[in-house]
Amino acid sequence: MVLVVVLVVAGVFGWTWYNDRHAAVPAGTPDRPAVTAVTPAIAPVDPNAPEPADSGVARALRAGLRDKALGELTGMVSDPLTGQTLWSRDANTPRTPASNAKILTASAALLALDGDARLTTTVVLGADGTAVLVGGGDPTLSAQPAGEDTFYTSPARIADLADQIRRSGARVTSVAVAPTTVTGDSMAAGWDEADIKGGDITPIESLTVDGGRLEPLDEYSPRSATPAIAAGQALAAALDLDTDVAEQAAPPGARTLARVTSAPLSVRVGDMMRYSDNVLAESLAIELSTATGGPASIEGGAAAVLKVLGENGFDVDGTVLHDASGLSTKDLVPARLLDALVSAAAGDARPRLRPLLDTFPVAHGTGTLAERFDPDQTPGAGWVRAKTGTLTGVTSLTGIVQTVDGRVLAFALMSGGTSPADARPAVDALVGALRECGCRD
Repeated sequence: MVLVVVLVVAGVFGWTWYNDRHAAVPAGTPDRPAVTAVTPAIAPVDPNAPEPADSGVARALRAGLRDKALGELTGMVSDPLTGQTLWSRDANTPRTPASNAKILTASAALLALDGDARLTTTVVLGADGTAVLVGGGDPTLSAQPAGEDTFYTSPARIADLADQIRRSGARVTSVAVAPTTVTGDSMAAGWDEADIKGGDITPIESLTVDGGRLEPLDEYSPRSATPAIAAGQALAAALDLDTDVAEQAAPPGARTLARVTSAPLSVRVGDMMRYSDNVLAESLAIELSTATGGPASIEGGAAAVLKVLGENGFDVDGTVLHDASGLSTKDLVPARLLDALVSAAAGDARPRLRPLLDTFPVAHGTGTLAERFDPDQTPGAGWVRAKTGTLTGVTSLTGIVQTVDGRVLAFALMSGGTSPADARPAVDALVGALRECGCRD
């Protein structure tokens, strides 16, 4: 057998040598150049890139600002390196931000919370063999079976809880869910009950699976109106129990049967921003509120966001938040504040905010900007990173753009009174003009 292998190898070597042999190299032929080595790297922005001027920015935006599709527009453009405001229109006027409110929520979480903070979901043993599922405020907990895809990144799983329960040796005959620890209303002022079936929100409770989605992998799936019960039903199914699920308080000192933890806060903030996930935004704000001594409520979360931003030197005057997601039509945020947060993240003074830029979708590439900034129609694909916001009659876009001169500009644009279908291309055109603009005098 060894001889056969040796002969086969020798034969292959001989055939390869015969076919790959080369003619003699003529005298005087230069040596073969070395193989080119490719080292992938992200090139930092040149801090010495030409400095833009407010007159240059005004000139670049002039034509696009005539588009009536913009409706009533407020906004600001600034230079993160110098802190200079390069263009402004009614930037102090509070406007409905839609999902641009999530920039406030993400910023406050990054400023005040540990990036590795995690949320814990437990199961304890109740009376008569009841497994009581106790939520820890983690809506990314997934009912997807082990090994199957999930919507959120690296979530805890119901399947893991079920495995731990089986290994515990406890005799479990039914499943119940502990009462929610979220206080106050489960739906914020300005939310519409129709948004549950519409896929925008689920009642905010401390126990939720897959963000309340009825179809776990569908971003726009209708949501559950009873998220905690749905989570309990998912655990019962994972344990092969055919039983009704009801609410039941966990007995004091009850034995813990299973425990799982969420992905780190930094990962959950990223998912919230990239997918513009309303449920995750509300849970993050409640996490922020409880961590800073406030109530575990939607209103408490919104108040905590403004408190943290104010304590960190950001001007929150005129800002009104009824939620942390921007789904409420009653929220009001000035473009000035949005621009200030993004400019701080892109500058050098607020290193804790720098990860915010990573959470923004990329123009014509990822998230809610994947279908926008078509290179055949609008400049900016790949050069714009921004958070979108859309409600009826509201279109907002806040982020950064690198100009053709290599300078990074921060911008916040808030359009109102026209259809988002018409306003989006007009807003994108303004940002595209900034991309093409050296914006010098």
